[in-house]
Amino acid sequence: MSVERHFDRDLDGLREAILRMGGLCEGMIHSAVKLVIESDPSLLPGITEREDRVNGLHLEIDELCLNLLALHSPAAGDLRLVAAALKVNSDLERIGDQAVNVAETGCFLSNLPQMKLGDVPRMAELAVAMLKDSLDAFAKKDVELAKSVIRRDDEEDRLKSQTFNELRSLMQSDASTIQRALDMILISRNLERIADHATNIAEDVIFMVLGQDIRHGVVPVDDVGDETRAAAPKSGS
Repeated sequence: MSVERHFDRDLDGLREAILRMGGLCEGMIHSAVKLVIESDPSLLPGITEREDRVNGLHLEIDELCLNLLALHSPAAGDLRLVAAALKVNSDLERIGDQAVNVAETGCFLSNLPQMKLGDVPRMAELAVAMLKDSLDAFAKKDVELAKSVIRRDDEEDRLKSQTFNELRSLMQSDASTIQRALDMILISRNLERIADHATNIAEDVIFMVLGQDIRHGVVPVDDVGDETRAAAPKSGS
């Protein structure tokens, strides 16, 4: 096998490992939210088992990336792919951790009287959709899909703020709900962080495809891919 074919095979293996890890994370989020909604702690072992697999892939993908850098010295787009994969790998590992946090908090809540979930199911649905689309964008090198993920992050932030305000009002009116409401706030915070990590992955896709670094709003998402607008100074600067 030629060096070039060996390199292409390794890149394909890297992409496949990233997507496999992402699929595990999606399943973990689904199960964690189901645990919360149904007050079913029996789902926790399956979630932690998948976390072990995610952690194993985290190490495997790091090794794959380092080997690609050391053995093939990739350049241009291939180098950006490996760099993006390293960052996506880290975001997926953190998503797995946050899914476990949701599940563990849900186990604690299952021992308490049930309360309304408010916008938490919607937050979970949106976070999973953002993660799925960010991974699809990575697989297909789809900048427009990545941009749509980034735009949806504002909605997740809005839902988290709305959930917090509703739960704060509930605690103020009924002290018996304080522990449960605090746990629900923690769950909503973890879901919002999952959406943030999905947004990070989408930003990495844009860097991988276009070489544009749009983190921290350096380039507005609507200007992505437009070199003239992206290079223009912001008003007032």
